Amino acid sequence: MKLSQLLEKIDYTLVQGDDSTDAGAIVYDSRKAEKGCVFVCLKGYNSDGHAYASGACSLGASAVIAEDDVDIPSDVTLIRVKDTRAALAHMSAAYFGYPAKKLKTIAITGTKGKTTTVSMIRSILEAGGIKTGTIGTVGVVIGDKVYKTENTTPESYEIQYYMSKMVDEGCGCMVIEASSLGLKWHRTDAIEFDYGIFTNFSDDHIGGAEHKDLEEYMYCKSLLFRQCRLGIVNIDDKNLDGIISGHTCELETFGFCNDSADISAYDDELISKPGYLGVRFKTKGKLEIAVDVPIPGRFNVYNGLAALSVCRHFDIDKEAMIRGLGRATVKGRVESVSVPGEYTLLIDYAHNAMSMENVLLTLRKYNPHRLITMFGAGGNRPKVRRYEMGEISGKLSDLSVITTDNPRFEEPMDIINDIKVGIDKTDGKYIIVPDRRDAIRWCIENAEKGDIIVLAGKGHEDYQEIRGVKHHLDEREVIADILAGKK
Repeated sequence: MKLSQLLEKIDYTLVQGDDSTDAGAIVYDSRKAEKGCVFVCLKGYNSDGHAYASGACSLGASAVIAEDDVDIPSDVTLIRVKDTRAALAHMSAAYFGYPAKKLKTIAITGTKGKTTTVSMIRSILEAGGIKTGTIGTVGVVIGDKVYKTENTTPESYEIQYYMSKMVDEGCGCMVIEASSLGLKWHRTDAIEFDYGIFTNFSDDHIGGAEHKDLEEYMYCKSLLFRQCRLGIVNIDDKNLDGIISGHTCELETFGFCNDSADISAYDDELISKPGYLGVRFKTKGKLEIAVDVPIPGRFNVYNGLAALSVCRHFDIDKEAMIRGLGRATVKGRVESVSVPGEYTLLIDYAHNAMSMENVLLTLRKYNPHRLITMFGAGGNRPKVRRYEMGEISGKLSDLSVITTDNPRFEEPMDIINDIKVGIDKTDGKYIIVPDRRDAIRWCIENAEKGDIIVLAGKGHEDYQEIRGVKHHLDEREVIADILAGKK
């Protein structure tokens, strides 16, 4: 492929060299530069790729894409663009043959619910015979394969690569979590999504390397509705007007007991039995259906509504929708693990006070015999998080099992003692089992009929980080070994 072909949808200036030169791989990490590659200088929060352009050239880069001046050899082609991140997205799309045009594409934005809604949509579509790939917090999922990624919304090159892989493996649809940062940094550029979904909006991701204020955060989320054909939005969210400000797409709405919505949920009820917590609801409007969702919490009515609202646009019958939503699961999000006893065992990613409070308040509504929370806290992170987590668990759990999470470079018992500071402010009962595997075993061996036990903190993670080394630890495997009688 010629460099000019990669740049066919970009406004650019040829500063030096020849834009008809052959273009090899596209690289944005100078350490991965190779002979004949095109190096794209990306500006990040902590580093600027322009500083590494000469290094990429020394490794063989034949062309450099830049926003600012760079000092590179005269025999290397230099292209100037307004925004290298946007350029990377369009170049990557061209490089992989515009895979988005070969798929139905769905993007989901919102403060909460993205991961769950992605999984629900995939489950429904696949129940209807449409193979679906997903990109998000748990990584890239294609069939039964999971590929790990660094960010909820990966860099644009990775998105285009994995979409191409989905096409090759027979997928008909791609669903992606479009985070505010993914939209801000142009990672989803070069895709005109068939459908964009808005779940909800609340104060989050402000400061540091994220957003300077709430207004920027909202603006970045609104960008999705300028690059999709149909926006499907939560009419009940008080920030909806800001989210759809400047939209260029058609709009449909969903809501809860809201006759103004295109699809509205009603008659919701919580479902509880050993090993199963969920919610049941009906819909009216443009889709009339009754469904069970095997994920606890009334808020999952909204996630289920969002999933049904988009899936009704596919050639899928109601039976497939009911079947698909009825078996939807989200790895590491109040994920139920099968156990032989008359209790419920859940794995959840809650690793700070806010997420822990949300989970425990949700589970409280199922009226368990006892609510048992096993958790630790991350090392080399602000101590206040530990105090807060201890206090929340002490207030909302019948019993806290304090253990180790990712201690990183701290001593596990130092972290546990900090958690105790918070829990000792409450009347909550607790025990300390420092080894996480032993703590899981204790929970299983001491479970009583009607208990809900939540293993908090790890969720979809399959490792434990100790002194800079990631050791394999998948809680599902640990549970299986314990139930099999292994030491």
